[in-house]
Amino acid sequence: MLLLLALFQACRKQPTDDVQPTLGAGKPATEYTNDVATTWAALQLKLTKSTAGFTPPVASRAYGYAGVTMYEAVVPGIANRKSLAGQLQGLATLPQVESGKTYNWALSANAAEASILRSLYPTTSAANKALIDSLETINLNANKETDDAVNQRSIAFGKKIADAIFEWSKTDGGHEGYTRNFPASYVVPTGPGMWQPTENGQKIPMQPYWGQVRTFVKANNDLPMPKPLPYSTDVKSAIFGQYFDVYTKSQNLTQTEKEIAVWWADNPAETFTPPGHSYSIARIAVSTAKADLAKAAETFARTGISVADAFILCWRCKYTYNNLRPYTYVRLTIDPKWVPFWPAPPFPGYPSGHATQSSASATVLTALFGENFAFTDNSHVGRAKDAQRNVEFKARSFTSFVQAAQESADSRFYGNIHTRQDNETGLTEGKKIGANVNALAWSKSNN
Repeated sequence: MLLLLALFQACRKQPTDDVQPTLGAGKPATEYTNDVATTWAALQLKLTKSTAGFTPPVASRAYGYAGVTMYEAVVPGIANRKSLAGQLQGLATLPQVESGKTYNWALSANAAEASILRSLYPTTSAANKALIDSLETINLNANKETDDAVNQRSIAFGKKIADAIFEWSKTDGGHEGYTRNFPASYVVPTGPGMWQPTENGQKIPMQPYWGQVRTFVKANNDLPMPKPLPYSTDVKSAIFGQYFDVYTKSQNLTQTEKEIAVWWADNPAETFTPPGHSYSIARIAVSTAKADLAKAAETFARTGISVADAFILCWRCKYTYNNLRPYTYVRLTIDPKWVPFWPAPPFPGYPSGHATQSSASATVLTALFGENFAFTDNSHVGRAKDAQRNVEFKARSFTSFVQAAQESADSRFYGNIHTRQDNETGLTEGKKIGANVNALAWSKSNN
């Protein structure tokens, strides 16, 4: 309870002066602060970190559905915004508000997020389930009306939205993905240039079927798959040069590059995962801009959809080409005793998941907050020093979301986990994914 109270107080913001006209009776969503949105985002980050099985692909999906739920719970209270029903794959309709009735959009969002997180994280600890209950009560008490009919109507609408979206989520192929991260039935392809177990010893790679999960946006599903450079061990080949660059960088890492590699590592169970880092940056942007509830909800929806689709397409590509990691290639062709700065994750290399999802989220956040939005990423401040690598977790400041995405991609090169090809492809594809999310008819003027 103390943790949630602290989160709530830290996230309290004043409403902006840019008020949109309301729909029907009651305040529009633009007249509510971002408290409900940011406190729920903070709790979801905690749930992801502390719930078993929430690997990056699984976590990205959860952020996607939670973001859409938040948006749909308040969109009837935003005069110039449109529901995503009929726009996202498989989502034909959603519950509607009662015409002419008053709603409290903070209460709708609060009830919706509490409900969807209970559904998305059913295996989380009893302590975490208690945190969900507590935050729901805190936000309810902070936002309830004197008219209890409004309260009950708003809460009921939020729950209906969450229930409908959760039922929709069950049909995407990723439902309960936390139970099958490393399916024993998967047959690992073998041959020259194919992924092999690395220093972590994991024999079955993570989520080999994730590329078959339904994307939120059809245009993303239809994107052509980028091809990697052809495999070769010839020292004159382009691909040899890619891996040799990784090896060379490992020999002369600066302290700053080490700090970047560790800051963006975002290992599951230790952090809220890489897509969680993007969701955390979205939360930082909302707080920094003092955005109202309407913009906060749209921010989390766009960010969630972008990282979810980014992981699906990235994983589809990874398991089409099954490219080996620098750990394997360098030991085969350059230095049989080489040890990278950071251990390789247990799945194929090309393209970089960090680069893809960071670029996708940067693209949607730029559309919402502008190209020159300065912010400080304090996502990992307070973590204990990485004693093995002699690296402190110090906040990092950026002048744009694109700059942060580039650093996220670079971090994997500094960690000796990815080649430049992996990162450059990820950044390019992520931008396309984010652009398709932005192209949805968010505004009614886009009809």
